[in-house]
Amino acid sequence: MTMKQLVILAGGQGSRMGAHLGGLPKVMAPFGGKPLLQHQLELGARHGFTDAVLLVGHGADVIEAHFGDGASLGLRLRCLRDVRPLGTAGALLHARPQLADRFAVLYGDTLLDVDLARMWTWHQAADAALTLFLHPNDHPHDSDLVEVDDADQVVAFHAHPHPPGTPLPNLANAALYVVERRALEVFSPRKADLARDVFPELLARGTRLMGYRSPEYIKDMGTPERYARVTADFESGRPARSSLAAPRPGVLLDRDGTLNRHVGHLKRAEELELLDGVGAAVRRLNRSGLRTALVTNQPVVARGECSDAELRRIHARLESLLGQEGAYLDRLYVCPHHPDAGFPGERPELKGPCACRKPGVAMVERAARELHLDLRNSWFVGDTTGDVRTAHAAGLRSVLVRTGEAGGDARFGDRPDYVFLSLGEAVDFILEGHAALSARLAPLAAQLRPGDWVGVGGLAHSGKSTASTVLRELLRARGQPAALVSLDNWIRSVGARRSGGLSDSFDYEAIQDALERLRAGERLRLPWYDRATRTRHENGDTLALSPDEVLIVEGVPALDVPGLLPRLDLKLYVEAPEEARRERFVKDRRWRGQDDATARALYAAREEGEHPLVRSTRARADVVLEGAA
Repeated sequence: MTMKQLVILAGGQGSRMGAHLGGLPKVMAPFGGKPLLQHQLELGARHGFTDAVLLVGHGADVIEAHFGDGASLGLRLRCLRDVRPLGTAGALLHARPQLADRFAVLYGDTLLDVDLARMWTWHQAADAALTLFLHPNDHPHDSDLVEVDDADQVVAFHAHPHPPGTPLPNLANAALYVVERRALEVFSPRKADLARDVFPELLARGTRLMGYRSPEYIKDMGTPERYARVTADFESGRPARSSLAAPRPGVLLDRDGTLNRHVGHLKRAEELELLDGVGAAVRRLNRSGLRTALVTNQPVVARGECSDAELRRIHARLESLLGQEGAYLDRLYVCPHHPDAGFPGERPELKGPCACRKPGVAMVERAARELHLDLRNSWFVGDTTGDVRTAHAAGLRSVLVRTGEAGGDARFGDRPDYVFLSLGEAVDFILEGHAALSARLAPLAAQLRPGDWVGVGGLAHSGKSTASTVLRELLRARGQPAALVSLDNWIRSVGARRSGGLSDSFDYEAIQDALERLRAGERLRLPWYDRATRTRHENGDTLALSPDEVLIVEGVPALDVPGLLPRLDLKLYVEAPEEARRERFVKDRRWRGQDDATARALYAAREEGEHPLVRSTRARADVVLEGAA
């Protein structure tokens, strides 16, 4: 087997960290009771590296005294001393006679948890002369950035500082490389920097440089401030959480109408504007450790309305705007195809059916491979029914946000698992609300038996549908079949209402008839209610119940419909803090085009009319779930 060599650059004099570390070289900085270098060497040994070369300018005696020849760590360690500062490239060039034909390079002031063997294999398969580890970060404005093409070949380097007002893709050079020694043979030994001198010159010579993109953890700790941040990351377990060793949950995001304002067919970078709160929401996802990816259809490319270059500018602007708020996307996946011909200037090679266009799942499957996603526990957030169908087809939880089209495209009949007014609210639930609600509902799920019926009632905007969906998830996770029916499907169209009472707004007779027929084993086509137009339609989903299936019936009148109450095996009443519920009501009405004053007046009227009746049903509940999301 070919020897795998790891080269660690530690040639600095430690001037910025010397006092902080008591004169120790940076590679001896402690993390979890071990020097940083030990973490690096152990990582290399785990991934099959048997030879380690440390290019050091400060503290070689301390390092050699601590590690010896490296045998205790399962590899051979050699220290090559720099007689004078040579820069990162100069140190490598002077050490070239000691280097293997292929070797990995990392910097001695970086803490990392990277699958080095995976990167090594990827480099070999790419037939690269040199591969750079690239990842997005939360400060692209002051980072050295790298631009790659669709095949991950490097096409440009963008050293910091960047030209003002120029959007750039957020791919930072993380100072980890796999190098073919022959790539360095064109250089004579000299003082030089890899990123700023050698790599641009290799690119100019036409050398095949590749970018290996990964969400894995790698950060430098070369200043006291960075050392403090990296120490906090290490103690919180963030490096391990970012590892590709095991599948991790992620959040896949639609673009237009979810991240940025919906403008129809966005064709120019200048048209892209982030929705309020999006940067903060994505930043929270980043800091939680959940992987994030953009999954978007962009038929404007196939239609000839947007060039490949302009699409890159659009996404560079998206990444730049997110970066200004300390946020990033781990990957961007784009379908440029369009199924229909007939547009002036269209691109025939991009016309016709494809596997990647949503609701196809090819982009989701690619994200799962490249980011090692646990799809069953991942989320898809979008503003169209196509996004909802994509999520269901790929086995993800679906979230519809009421921004952009807000489901108004109505192309598919799929119902979302969860609905929130904005990406910010969706992220609140993904990161906090879902786990908290699952913990509270788990004991109820454990008590339910095959064939049980559950009624979930409460005031509007108290969190009934959210709680019901989580309960269904918990049952299915236990292997218990479960179905969910929303009584909102039987809200009468606004023109068919008479008295304005609860039994007038909801068609109690139709509800009772439908549930009796379901109980008798019939397959029914359910109605559905369009909140935007306040109209009921009769062409909804079909549903049939198996004898052992748990049925969850949720809605404002779930504990009031006379024909339903005797059939319920568990009656659950959901309530939320009044101020929070009222604010949700006003936001919902605002989304429907109503001004806040009118919404608050309507709320006050319901407090006099409908709400007391609904609150009275609380007494019928077996369980009251307080403070639901």
